[in-house]
Amino acid sequence: MNPQDLISGARLLAHGNGRRGRPRQADLCRAISTAYYALFHTLARCGADLLVGSTRSSRSQPAWEQTYRALEHGHAANQCRNATVMARFPGAVQEFGEWFVGLQGQRHYADYAPTTAFTRTDIVHMVDMTESVIAQFNAVPTRDRRAFAIYALLRLRRD
Repeated sequence: MNPQDLISGARLLAHGNGRRGRPRQADLCRAISTAYYALFHTLARCGADLLVGSTRSSRSQPAWEQTYRALEHGHAANQCRNATVMARFPGAVQEFGEWFVGLQGQRHYADYAPTTAFTRTDIVHMVDMTESVIAQFNAVPTRDRRAFAIYALLRLRRD
């Protein structure tokens, strides 16, 4: 899943999915969900690429897919809420974590609240912010992104 394709899809939805006039609330809600999945797939790909390998010729495809699929929405968000640990990461990773938690909450609201109402302006802003957060995250040194991916994927042992 290409996160940039998801960002493009979210933009299309935010602008009414090619329809004239104001976008439907269903399209705006799907735009939020699609933007969140761009963020989620950025982290899933980061973990798989940095732990298993970024090219098919340099990795075991089953191991890459297992690592990619291992990312859990709730666990990753809970990890991102741990301010003590998150403070150890560079600012762009901290912002990614904060946005991950916030956008996941917006996605839940958009997907499950029956009286949801959003504006195109708000959704376009969310999509723009998501794209920016992803770009900043991808610019972080590999060792910090790898450490964050491991942190988001694996449970901390306290024994």
